[in-house]
Amino acid sequence: MNPFLSVTREGPVMILTMNRPEERNAISTIEDCQEFETICEEVTDDLGVSVVILTGAGSAFSSGGNLKKMRDRSGFAPRESAIATRNSYRKAIQRIPLALHRLEVPTIAAVNGPAIGAGLDLACMCDIRIASDRATFAESFVKVGIVPGDGGAWLLPRVVGMSKASEMSFTGEQLSPADALEWKLVSRVVPHEALMNEAMALAARIAVNPVHSLRLTKRLLREGEHMQLASLLELSAAYQAIAHETQDHAEAVDALLEKRPANFKGR
Repeated sequence: MNPFLSVTREGPVMILTMNRPEERNAISTIEDCQEFETICEEVTDDLGVSVVILTGAGSAFSSGGNLKKMRDRSGFAPRESAIATRNSYRKAIQRIPLALHRLEVPTIAAVNGPAIGAGLDLACMCDIRIASDRATFAESFVKVGIVPGDGGAWLLPRVVGMSKASEMSFTGEQLSPADALEWKLVSRVVPHEALMNEAMALAARIAVNPVHSLRLTKRLLREGEHMQLASLLELSAAYQAIAHETQDHAEAVDALLEKRPANFKGR
């Protein structure tokens, strides 16, 4: 089977495209999950990457799980036992939120179509979400008699708040692009044909900044989700000490004082 993720690069921006349009980009094998994990590790190690864009090929962003494999018990829920299913989820789909959470660079979900179940949660694993006007969103696990097994119960309330996350999770109903914007699930809704241009333009506005500052800021935002203020302040001081010693910090200050574009080297 071909790789699930198609990887392209435009300067400091890496574009990951879920590339199984005939299955509406359903995430259905451990290999799919391993690809996310491997690529996230590679990006973190590559200081030439400043931003990652995640999108889907075809008409869907991701339909989440593969219903046929659910029916046949050939996906993440094998027939052997409940224990086997628990371990399958831990070894497969749950690797993706952990990998994206550890990823050091900012991530943009360019939601080109339906983001359903695990597909919605995957969008919520990204830092920023931009939606096509053809996108729809649903935390639909309850509709197929299961629960969010990929971290959705942690992710979604942090994006839209507990009340709206509860409504989405308990009804399983779809949100339109306009609803998603009103509920702050996405930052903006754009015409479908403009989606990738908008995502790339935003990525360029991010990538123009020093890569180490971006990565340290991303980590502070992530740690701030669960740290007490005093602990986060200590971590911020430590990261600030690192940032002050970078060549890019000195270049940024000089460029501002000299009223010229900065020339960052990633050092």
